[in-house]
Amino acid sequence: MKSFLKVDPDSQFPIQNIPFGIFRRKPDGKPRAATRIGDKIVDLSVLERKGFFSDLLPEDAGDFFDLPELNKFMGSSKRLISDVRRRIQKLLREDSEELKSDEALLRKTLIDFDECEMLLPASVGDYTDFYSSKEHATNVGIMFRGKENALMPNWLHLPVGYHGRASSLVVSGTNIIRPKGQTKADDEEKPQFGPSKLLDFELEMGFFIGKGNNLGKSIPVGEAHNHIFGFVLVNDWSARDIQKWEYVPLGPFLAKNFATSISPWIVTLDALEPFKVKRQKQDPQVLPYLKSSGEWHYDINLEVSIKCANCNDFNVISRSNFKHLYWDVCQQVAHHTVTGCNLRTGDLLASGTISGPDEDSYGSLLELTWKGTKPLNLACGETRKFLVDGDVLKITGWCEGNGHKIGFGEVTGKILPTN
Repeated sequence: MKSFLKVDPDSQFPIQNIPFGIFRRKPDGKPRAATRIGDKIVDLSVLERKGFFSDLLPEDAGDFFDLPELNKFMGSSKRLISDVRRRIQKLLREDSEELKSDEALLRKTLIDFDECEMLLPASVGDYTDFYSSKEHATNVGIMFRGKENALMPNWLHLPVGYHGRASSLVVSGTNIIRPKGQTKADDEEKPQFGPSKLLDFELEMGFFIGKGNNLGKSIPVGEAHNHIFGFVLVNDWSARDIQKWEYVPLGPFLAKNFATSISPWIVTLDALEPFKVKRQKQDPQVLPYLKSSGEWHYDINLEVSIKCANCNDFNVISRSNFKHLYWDVCQQVAHHTVTGCNLRTGDLLASGTISGPDEDSYGSLLELTWKGTKPLNLACGETRKFLVDGDVLKITGWCEGNGHKIGFGEVTGKILPTN
C-alpha cells in the first residue's frame, strides 16, 4: 500500500500506520482530531464534515472528530474504529482520486506538522502503572534486597501495579519541574526536605482503554484485547530519593505523582498486528484467570537519549524492546478488573519500566548507573548518575516493517529547577 503523498522511507508515519491524536494549529487554534502521514497532519474533522465517514458512523452520532479529545471515538466498537482507519487509508492511497483530485479540500485537510501543536489525545480519568518487566524487577530487587530475594514472592503470580495520578499526565514537550520532598540518607538520623537529587526517567509504554466495563463485572483475559484502543510511549518520571524514603510499606506516592509524560499519537492494535511476537515462558504456571490466549507481545524497538544543556546533540543511553515484558497487556486488563473494578474509556494503563537482559537495554538511570555507582560517560564529554537541570530526555519507539516503519514519534521533557 502506497500513498499519493510523498512520505520519507524513514518516516514512522507511513500509510500503514494511521495513528490518532489531538492537535491545534499554532498558536491558539481549536483542538480537534487528526491522523498523521509523513510530515502532514490530516484534519479528520474536515473529512467528517465532508461526509467521508457518514456511512460508517451512527446516524445520530453527532461529531466524533471535531472534539478536544478522542474519548467518544475510542469508546466505539472495534469494528467502527477499524473501518474508519481503513477509510482514511483508502482516501490517502495512490490509486484513490476522492481526496487527491480536490485541491481545495486538500488544502483544508492537510497541514504541515510544524504548523501544529500536539495535545493530550484523551481525557484520562484514571491511570495505572504496572511493574511487568522481570529484568527490571530483578535488577531493583538485587539492589535493595540482594540476589536471593530479588523478586518478591507474588511477582511471578500476578502483574503488580500501582494506581497513579491522572491529573499530572502531560504530553510530550512539556517541561518537568524538579520535585521536592522528604528524603533520608542512610547515615542520617532524621529526614530532610528539599529538591530531589536523584531524578530519573522510566522507559515505558502505555495503552488506552477503548470500551470500558461495568462496575462489578470483570473482563476475561480472552476478551481484554477488545477493550484496548491503542498504544503510546510513556516516561514515568521518578524521584528515587523521595521514593526510597516513602515507599515502605505502601509503594510510590510523591516520587511519581509530579509528572508522567506520554507521546501524542495513539497507534492502534490493527497497525501493530504484523509485529506480534511470542511471549516469554511464564513459570510457574499462572492461575486460570490470567492464562492469556494468543500472542500479545510486540516487537517494538525503544531508544532513550539525553541532550545536556551544553550539548547540541542527543546521546543514546539505552536501547530496549517492548517484547521484553513478562506480563502482557491482556493479563494486565484481566487482573485489573478481576475484583470488579470498572475501567473507563480513556483510562491509561502503563507497562512499568521496560528493561532488557543487557546492561545497555536497562530502562532507567537507576539501573544504567546501578544506583549511581557506575556513572554514564556521554559522548559529549559529560557524565550522569541521575538527571540534572537542563537535561532533555527523549524516548522514541518504532516497529520495522517490510520497507516501512510503524512508529510512535517521541516523548520528550526538559528538566527545570525546583520552584
